Amino acid sequence: MEIRRGNIWSNVDWVLIGVFITLSLLGWINIYAAGYKPEFANIFDSSQEYGKQFIWICTALGIGIVVFLADDGVFTKLGFLFYGLFMLLLVLVLFLGKDVNGARSWFGVGSFGIQPSEFAKVGTALALPTWMNYVGLEKKSFKNVLVALAIIGLPAALIMLQPDTGTALVFFGFVFVLYRFFWVGNIILAGILATMLAVLSLIMKATEIGIPFSSWAVSGQYFLIGFIWFIAILAVIILLRFVLKRFRKKYIIWVASAAIISTAFILTIDYAVENVLSPHQTKRVHILLGLEEDPQGAGYNVRQSKVSIGSGGFAGKGFLEGTLTKFKYVPMQSTDFIFCTIGEEWGFLGTSFVVGMFLVLIFRIMFIAERQRSVFTRVYAYAIASIFFVHLTINVGMAIGLAPVIGIPLPFFSYGGSSLWAFTILLAVLLKLDSKRLDVLR
Repeated sequence: MEIRRGNIWSNVDWVLIGVFITLSLLGWINIYAAGYKPEFANIFDSSQEYGKQFIWICTALGIGIVVFLADDGVFTKLGFLFYGLFMLLLVLVLFLGKDVNGARSWFGVGSFGIQPSEFAKVGTALALPTWMNYVGLEKKSFKNVLVALAIIGLPAALIMLQPDTGTALVFFGFVFVLYRFFWVGNIILAGILATMLAVLSLIMKATEIGIPFSSWAVSGQYFLIGFIWFIAILAVIILLRFVLKRFRKKYIIWVASAAIISTAFILTIDYAVENVLSPHQTKRVHILLGLEEDPQGAGYNVRQSKVSIGSGGFAGKGFLEGTLTKFKYVPMQSTDFIFCTIGEEWGFLGTSFVVGMFLVLIFRIMFIAERQRSVFTRVYAYAIASIFFVHLTINVGMAIGLAPVIGIPLPFFSYGGSSLWAFTILLAVLLKLDSKRLDVLR
C-alpha cells in the first residue's frame, strides 16, 4: 500500500543540492587556479583542463537531472543488475583498457577516457542496500555479513588487479555501513588492529633487521618476530578476557585462532607490500612510515604540497597569486593535490571552509538517512556518506603528509569527468529516493 503526498519537487532536499552546486563551482574555480595560463585566461577555454571541467560539470548536471526524473524502482529493484554490469566493465578493462600511469583502468579514445572503477562505487552502493533490504536488518547472521563483505570485496579485488590501490581502498569504507546496521564492531576493530600490526611489523623489519623477506624466511628471524607478536597478542587477549569476563574453555579456540591469524598476517605483510603493490606505491608507503627518505623522488610531491599549503598562512595569498601553484612546483596539482591550491591561495580560512562544506555534505546525507522509512534508502545514504568520508580523509591526508599518495580524487575538486559523474549520480539517486520518502510506509 502506498500513500502519495505531493510531488518529488516539493519534497526535494534543496540543502543537499545547494552544497553540491557550491562544491562543484569551488572545484572548478580551483582547477582554473591550478592550471592558469595568462595566454589562456578564458575559464571556458575547452582546450584547457578548466574548460573541460566546465563541460564535465554541465554534463554531470544533465545526467543528474535524468537520474532524478527516472522511476525510483529502477534503483531499488535493479541494484544487482547495475552491480553486475559494472563488474563486467571492471573485467573488460583489464583486457581492453589503456594504461595510464601504470594502471590499466581506463576505457579511452584519444584524450577522452572513462574509468569504470568510479562507477563501480555506484553499483556497489546500490547492491549493498538491495541485499540488506532483502535479508532484513534484523537478521544479523554471520552468513549475511559474509555476503555483504563479498559484495564489497569483489570490485575492490578487480580494481586491485588493474592495479589501482587508491580506488580499491575506497570500497572498504562500505564496512562502516555494516557497522551501522549489522553492528559488526569486531570487523572495524579487526581492521584497526590489522593496520597497527602492518605498520609495526614494517617498522620493526626496516629499523631492526633491514633485510628482505626472502632472507627472513631462510634465517628464521622473521618467524621469531611473528612468534613474539603471537605471544604478545595472546597475553593481551587472555588478560582482557579475565578482566571483562570469566574465562571459559570456548575462548581458547577463539584466542588461538586470532593469534594464528595475526601471526600469519605479520609473516606475509612484507611480501604483500614488496610484491603486490607497484614499486612507486611501495616507495610511498616506506616514505610515509619514515623508513626511507627521497625528497627529490617519491617524497617530492608531498613535500611540495606541504610547503604550498603552509605558505598560504592564515588567509592565503589570494586568487591566482599562488607562486608554487602558478609555477607548477606541485605535480598533479589539479587532480590528486588540488587541496594544496586551496591552501596556498585561500590559506587556513579557505581550507577550513572547504573541509567544513564537505562535513556539511556528509552530515546532511546522514540526516537524510535517518529520516527514511525505507530500509533501502537508509542503507544507501550511509553507503554514499562513507564514500565521501573516505575520499575526503585520504585526499586531504595525502596533501598534508598523513596518508600515502595513492591517487584518490577530492570529490568535485579534482579534475576529471568519471569521478564527477559518479559522485553526481550517487547524490541524484539519493535525492530521488528521498523525495519519495513519504510514499513508503516502512
